[in-house]
Amino acid sequence: MPALRPTHFSGEIVFLGQVEPGHGLASKPVERLVLGFDGAEGETHSGLTRPSCSRVLDLHPKGTEIANTRQLTILSDEELAETAFALHIPRLAPEWVGASIVLRGLPDLTHLPPSSRLQGPDGATLVVDMENLACVLPGKVLEHHHPGKGARYKPAASGRRGIVAWVERPGVLALGDTLRLFVPAQRRWSEEHNL
Repeated sequence: MPALRPTHFSGEIVFLGQVEPGHGLASKPVERLVLGFDGAEGETHSGLTRPSCSRVLDLHPKGTEIANTRQLTILSDEELAETAFALHIPRLAPEWVGASIVLRGLPDLTHLPPSSRLQGPDGATLVVDMENLACVLPGKVLEHHHPGKGARYKPAASGRRGIVAWVERPGVLALGDTLRLFVPAQRRWSEEHNL
């Protein structure tokens, strides 16, 4: 029996971006991403391993070399619009928040189950690690474009910051491509079942 089941949900790629080494958090729009096992070619966040960060301090001391499950940042076009609305700005550009991929049409993207897969037309497959918790770093970029709004980014983006993912199967993603969602074939974990 397959461990992952296909769904009828998919998302259209409406933005692709790359964070270039030495250029901070903001991403640069591109027409396509060439993906290898280490992530997007030429991307700051690519690599098979990375130093641990504050998000995993309960597991690893800061700076410990660990597997890189944060190769890509994937956001929802709809959730970006909701965050912009909460910030009272007309638009929150994907570049400002370091987006690798923005998808349109995939509901509640930020809360996709960990280990879900997103598969492109050529078979390129991304594994969802987990929700990308909102932090203050994108607020610093936002402040440059909308003075006085940067400090409000973290609460406005809470629950809408997208996901981080890693490459399971290399390939190429292009603007307009559709990524199909596969989810783990297991019941949802609940601490109530484990008391």
